[in-house]
Amino acid sequence: MADIEFLCPPALAGKIPEPAPAAKFLPDWFRNLEREMGMKDAHGLPGLTVRACLPVADVMAQGWIIPTPYDIWTQPDPATGAIQFQWASDAAFQPIDMHHPGQLGAPNPPFENAMPLKLMNPWRVKVPPGWSATFLHPVNHFELPFMAFGGTVDCDALDVPVNVPFFWTGQTPGIRLSAGSPMVQVIPFERAAQARAGTARAETAQEAEDRATNLNRKHTEESVYAREWRRRHERG
Repeated sequence: MADIEFLCPPALAGKIPEPAPAAKFLPDWFRNLEREMGMKDAHGLPGLTVRACLPVADVMAQGWIIPTPYDIWTQPDPATGAIQFQWASDAAFQPIDMHHPGQLGAPNPPFENAMPLKLMNPWRVKVPPGWSATFLHPVNHFELPFMAFGGTVDCDALDVPVNVPFFWTGQTPGIRLSAGSPMVQVIPFERAAQARAGTARAETAQEAEDRATNLNRKHTEESVYAREWRRRHERG
């Protein structure tokens, strides 16, 4: 694949945080977690935390992160107590806009008290012909005070930025989302490479035996996934 490109208006170049590989945005809760818990697990191996789980680390590092362009903070309305969003008066554009609740079918479940919003994304994503990009809430970034909707966009044809619909989940009135915080995770993929057919069936006797053998190895051999089952060289 040719390199993915992120394009912003010339007036914003060098003035807002730039997208970067998602591995550069691993959250503090994950970075600061010790790999071992200091105790044995049920199988006698060192008890490990999620910090040692390579599938979790790999999905968090997949693709790129587009960061928030400006500081955004909340404060309660003096009259109603409702949350208000604020940003610097000299921001080049309004970083948050609103969706109509009816676009989600509100007030029907599960959106009874929902106010959908959208983060305005200044970056257009450019991919080669035949490629699309999936836009996700930054994976496992539980520290963020919002939850974004996911979507897949044919960015080889779309020449405008993809904004980020979201719900605010912050529980306190005064929260600051600093410029450069993860806003959305972008994972490009080639459409022709997607699996389009699948089957569901019972295992053969040999497959059942292989499953039992590998489950036993997973629980009794330390780091067997990292040593034998992870295809690190294919990740670039």
